Parts: sequence; structure tokens; C-alpha cells
Amino acid sequence: MRGLRKASSRTPTLLHLLCAAAIFSLFVFAIQSYFFAGNNRISSKINRLDVQILSHFQSTIQQCVANRGLGLSAHIIDHCNLILKFPEGTNSTWYNAQFKIFEPLEYKYDVCEAILLWEQYRNMTTVLTREYLDARPDGWLDYAPKRIAQLGTDKCYNRTLCEENLNVLLPAKPPFHPRQFRTCAVVGNSGDLLKTEFGKEIDSHDAVIRDNEAPVNEKYAKYVGLKRDFRLVVRGAARNMIPILKGSDDEVLIIKSVTHRDFNAMIKRIPNPVYLFQGIVLRRGAKGTGMKSIELALSMCDIVDIYGFTVDPGYTEWTRYFSTPRKGHNPLQGRAYYQLLECLGVIRIHSPMRAERKQDWSDVPSRETISRAHSAAVRLKKSQAAQESDNLGQFRNCKVWGHSGPYGTGPTSGSSDMSDLRRNSNYSKWETMPFNKLRKEAQDHFNQMEGVSLYKIDGNKLDDLVCVKHSSKSEE
Repeated sequence: MRGLRKASSRTPTLLHLLCAAAIFSLFVFAIQSYFFAGNNRISSKINRLDVQILSHFQSTIQQCVANRGLGLSAHIIDHCNLILKFPEGTNSTWYNAQFKIFEPLEYKYDVCEAILLWEQYRNMTTVLTREYLDARPDGWLDYAPKRIAQLGTDKCYNRTLCEENLNVLLPAKPPFHPRQFRTCAVVGNSGDLLKTEFGKEIDSHDAVIRDNEAPVNEKYAKYVGLKRDFRLVVRGAARNMIPILKGSDDEVLIIKSVTHRDFNAMIKRIPNPVYLFQGIVLRRGAKGTGMKSIELALSMCDIVDIYGFTVDPGYTEWTRYFSTPRKGHNPLQGRAYYQLLECLGVIRIHSPMRAERKQDWSDVPSRETISRAHSAAVRLKKSQAAQESDNLGQFRNCKVWGHSGPYGTGPTSGSSDMSDLRRNSNYSKWETMPFNKLRKEAQDHFNQMEGVSLYKIDGNKLDDLVCVKHSSKSEE
């Protein structure tokens, strides 16, 4: 009996403990639920604020297009998407044989993606470098061969094979840096350049970027200027550079896509620095040279002015300013996209129809407005991807990290069999420039980026970057 009483006395105690445990569990669950709901409320509030910021930004773009679009109008779909429409009666003469349609009169754009793309370009390195190939896991084996035509192999099992073709145009580290120049003029080849005398205005820029075989001489000086700093060239045009350059050894040549042995032989005969553009779209073909020139300029310049890009209505001839006119098409999609870029603060458009207008740029969103919209787009994309944290901040897209020596160190481009003319080229002007010789804005940007250079891996998507950290040794 005594044993039974002891067992029965323990039963209530056990029940009390179980009840207490259940109550405690419910209490903990309630607390967790409260904080989880609170976090959701905070997240929802942040997203609502970001949507408001981006919606306001869409309104500023809409007004900008109305003021500057020469008939274009922007129609807002939501906080990220809008449609640019041409007015009724616009002459769409270009016929797409593949899809059996004429060029449409409206184009949809994701402004959130566009601002993320182009604002990131401001921090990018757009020249292929040795540090990029060293940092990228497949850099020398798989990537380098894609940049060399006529190599005879799709992989560099023998790294020396690729180095022999690339050394002559491969700097150790970026020769050009974000914000290195204050103003840059990107001069296209359109025949509409002959309608307005922009020459002196173009030459007033800190740097001028030209395309392919565009001549620079007294004949066209009042239209396109005489200043020559950079020239982005496709492989075919590169072979004709000696007569185009005419002894101007200050002009830097940047090959748009691939190099090859014959071209390397020509490089050794000219004194100009020659580099390879890093941002090729592998396996899908590169974008137009004009757009790539803007990408190059944005990676080096605070302000990018474009000329000769055929952005005016009623253009019925497709020609270069140095060739005879021929019938062509109205590049409506190009016009729409360039106008969007202007209203995103990426470029400033100069053309015959705009030459008579007051170009005060007050109807383009300010840098502060663009910066707020960019930050909101980053947060919105992060929340949509369900990312819980973003400890890397400005390096959130760095998927591959590499390390390199301090700024201005390492060998300059070249090879052992260069001619004396080539040995005395201006490579060293850029590749060994002391850090303290950069303009203050470029130094400040370098420090803000913590000495990290950003490179695209492939294509134009910026979700995956190769990031190279330079050593913290004092740069002098």
C-alpha cells in the first residue's frame, strides 16, 4: 500500500512538469511568432518605401523623356517597368526577315535592372588584364583561348601558348580606373555629324573615344574635332589602323572582341598602346561598337557625352560621316534605349535637333536621385531573392576573389621580340602611372572600393563578378 501511495503521489508532479513544459513551449512559440511577424512587418515597410522611391524615380524618367525625347513618351507600368512609345505616324522602315515584322513603335524596359547594370559599370574594369586571368579559375585554360583567333585549340593546356599571343596587349593591372577623367566624348560615325559643327565642343573634353576607321583630319575637324585618345576597334578594322593613326601615338587602341597572330605582328610595328576589351559577350556575339564605347567611357569618366549616334527622328539614310549616303532604316530601338540611358544619367546626348536647345540637363535626374533609386533597386532585388543578409555590401556580386600586388606594380604589356619602336610605346604612361598622379576623384573612388577591381565573368549580367583585391601596401 505504501508503495502504491508513493507512485500515485509522483503522478501529479509529472503532470505538472508536462503542463509547465507545454506552457513554456507555447510561450516561446508566441515570442518567436511575434518577432517573426515583426520582422516581416519591418521588411514589408522597407519594401514599400523602396517601391515608393522607385515609383518616384519612374516619374522623373517619364518627365525627362517628355522633355528630351523628341516625340518619345514614357508610359509607367509599375515601379520597375515602363514602355517607351514613338508617336503615331513614325516611319518604321526596318523589316525583320526572321520574324516577318517591321520595327515596332514601342519598347518595354525594366528600369530597376537597367540602373543596376549601368551603375555597376561605373565601377568596372573594361580592359582585359593578367590579374583577371590569374584570378579566374578557368582564366588561362578555358577563357584565354576564346580571346585569341586562329589559335588552333579551344584550351590552353600549355599556358605559354596563350601568353605568347596575349602578352603584347595584356597589362598586369587595370591601366584605366573609374573616374580617371572628368568628361569624355564618345564620337560615333553617323552621317548626322555633318549637320552640326561639334568639333570644338568635342575637343574640349578630357578624353575622346572614337570607333573603328573613323578619320580624324582637317577635312572633318569642324564636325568631329581633332582630339584622339581612345579608339575601340573590331578585328577587321584593326588591320587598317596604321594609315588611320597616321603617326598619332597617343591614341590607345582597344580591340573589341578577339586578337590573332597577324594582328600581334602589326602591333609590334606601331607605338600605340593596344589592349583587349574585357566585356565581350561570349558565344552570343558582342553588342554594337557604339554601345561598347559607352560602356568603356562610363568605366573611366564622370560625364559621358555622345555624338553621332543617330538619335533624331526622321533619319532615313544609314551612313558614316566619311562615306557616301545610302538608304537604310530608322533605328528605333536604338533611339529608345539611348534616350532611356540619358534619363538614367548614364549619357548626355548631342545631336543636330538638340543643338538648338538649351542643354542645361536640369530635367535629367540628379546623382542623388539616381543613387537613392539604385540603393532601392539593390534592396528590392535582394528581398526578391530571399537573401537574409548582405554583409558584402558593394561586393555582393563577387563570386570569385583574387589577390594582387599594389597599384602600379607588375610588368607592362609587351613581349621579348618587340621592335625598338614598340619598346618606346606609351604603355608605361598608363600602366605605371603613380597613384598620386590620378585625379583626386579617382583616388577617392579607389579608396572607397577598398582597392578592389571588379570584372565581369561573361556577358552583360552582373550577378557574377571576378573581384581582385590589391594589397594594402601604401601606393606612392
